[in-house]
Amino acid sequence: MSVEAIKTVAVLGAGTMGNGIAHVFARAGYRVILRDVEQRFLDRGMETIGKNLDREIKKGKLAEGERATVLGRVQAVTEMSAIAVADFLVEAVPEKLEIKRAVLGEADRVLRSEVIIASNTSSIAMTALAALTKRPERFVGMHFMNPVPMMVLVEVIRALQTSDATFETTMELAKKLGKTPVAVNDAPGFVSNRVLMPLINEAAYCVMEGVATAEAVDAVMKLGMNHPMGPLELADFIGLDVCVDIMHVLHEGLGDPKYRACPLLRKYVAAGYLGRKSGRGFYTYTA
Repeated sequence: MSVEAIKTVAVLGAGTMGNGIAHVFARAGYRVILRDVEQRFLDRGMETIGKNLDREIKKGKLAEGERATVLGRVQAVTEMSAIAVADFLVEAVPEKLEIKRAVLGEADRVLRSEVIIASNTSSIAMTALAALTKRPERFVGMHFMNPVPMMVLVEVIRALQTSDATFETTMELAKKLGKTPVAVNDAPGFVSNRVLMPLINEAAYCVMEGVATAEAVDAVMKLGMNHPMGPLELADFIGLDVCVDIMHVLHEGLGDPKYRACPLLRKYVAAGYLGRKSGRGFYTYTA
C-alpha cells in the first residue's frame, strides 16, 4: 500500500488520542472512519473535534468555512465491519494489552490484506502487538503526542517484523499530516515515555515524601528547567491512570525497580483521582 493510495483511514477509539488522530487526518483531506464500542463515546469524540476546530479557527489556523468540510469527512461508527473500506488503520484504544489484543484481532479479520495497521500505543512492545495479527510485516507503531492537533512529533516505531515498505509509507504519511516523524526502535516506552514517565514518577515521590508541594515541584521545573508545564500538571493532563499503566509496562519490560510506579500515583488512581478528565488529580479542576 503506497502512501498515494491511502484515501480512507480508520481510527479505532474515539477517546483523547483517537479523536485527535481523526481530527488531523480529516484536516489533511482524508476520509476518516472513527470507530468506538458505544455511541456516547463517539458523540463525545465528535464534540471534542468540533471544539478543537473552533480553537483552530480562532487562532487563524483554519478558515471558518472549512469547519463543516473537515467534520463531514469523519464518519462515526460502532460496527467494526464499517472499517473494511479503510486503506490504513490507526489503533488508539486504552493502554491495556487484553483490549488491544481483542480489537486488533477483530480489525485484522475485517481489513484487506494489503492494509497497514498502526498502533498508537505509548509503551507496549510493538513486536508483541504485531504478532497478534496475521500481517506482522504490515504492522507499525505511530505514536502521536497529546494534544494531537497541536503537537508535531510522531514516533514511528518499527516492530521486529515491520517491512521496509510499511515503515517508509508510515513515515511519509505522517509528513502528509504536517507532522515530524522520528524513527524509534521497539523498546518499552520507546523514547518519549521512557524519559518522561520516570520524571513524572520522581515528581510524585517528591510530593509523597514531603520534599515539596505539587505546586512547588512544578514551579521548580518550569522556572528552573524552562519546561512549559510542570511534570505533575502534565501528569494530570495525560491521566494518572495512563501514567501508572505506562510505568507498569516499563517496570515489567525492563525489569529495573526504578520504574516502579510511585505509591502516591497508585493511591490517586485507586481513589478515582485521574487528573483533568475526572476533575481531580494533583490539582482540582472545575468544568
